[in-house]
Amino acid sequence: MALVSLLAAAAFLAPISEAPTKAQIASAAEYHRAYGGFALIVLHEGKVIHQEYAEGRDTDQASQLASGTKSFAGVVAVAAQEDGLLRLDEKVCETITEWKEDPRKSQITIRQLLSLSSGLVGGPTGSPQSYAASIADETFADPGEEFQYGPNPFQVFGELMRRKLKSEGYLDYLKRRILAPIDCSWGRWTIRRGNEPSVPSGAFFTVREWVKFGEMLRLEGKVGDKVILKPESVAELFKPMASRAYGLSWWLGGEAGSKSIPGMVMAAGAGKQRLYVMREKGLTVARLAPVAGSGRYSDAEFLTRLTGGE
Repeated sequence: MALVSLLAAAAFLAPISEAPTKAQIASAAEYHRAYGGFALIVLHEGKVIHQEYAEGRDTDQASQLASGTKSFAGVVAVAAQEDGLLRLDEKVCETITEWKEDPRKSQITIRQLLSLSSGLVGGPTGSPQSYAASIADETFADPGEEFQYGPNPFQVFGELMRRKLKSEGYLDYLKRRILAPIDCSWGRWTIRRGNEPSVPSGAFFTVREWVKFGEMLRLEGKVGDKVILKPESVAELFKPMASRAYGLSWWLGGEAGSKSIPGMVMAAGAGKQRLYVMREKGLTVARLAPVAGSGRYSDAEFLTRLTGGE
């Protein structure tokens, strides 16, 4: 199924805002390229209004999302809640029974785990620990009190889902429940020793595929006539917890110049991998760049150029 047909539902809706002008798109694209970006796609109300790839870049070559991968975990969690596999506010120790005797870990909920407010040490970035090592790592605060970014909570979630799903793997569930119905696929996914998918950083996608995932969320869980997630489930992703800037595996809010962008959410990875979802502006944008870094790339500057913020 083509990207345009996948997103056709939006064509039947009156735009809630004007599309960026050609000058705004050109300015944002120039900024994207100046800081190493090699792939960019911009949708307005589901229509592709701009896409570009660096010269010599294979448009079908998937690139590492790094921590942009984390945002799939929240979607897996709310889908699993809809399917009766878990409750966001249940204690993790109901499944990770090793935590039952620990005074702090026994109180951690799945929601706290994925909003990075569990009190569990974030762990080493770049190369996540095994599921078992993440489960065994220390806490630094009581659940719900402090925000700490890192891969450990997502690796714990990977093990939690393995136990919940039993015969179906984490990636099999993500594919069946979310990605296949929106005709979206990854290029590859890092699988670590012990058949453990890297939940915080293992995904490799093209911009054309990644943007489909964001567009489904912009449409509150729908694609065409398909209801992938209920609107209330999508809303759970964007509720802040210990940090006002972070929800259930999604970064919240954005700035364009001196103005905030209402309702904007973002998946973000090292090297300034970005998936911006701006429901009130009708925009979904995916950007890929070298994971090694994009220098001083600024989200605020890119968004100011794209949306005309002042």
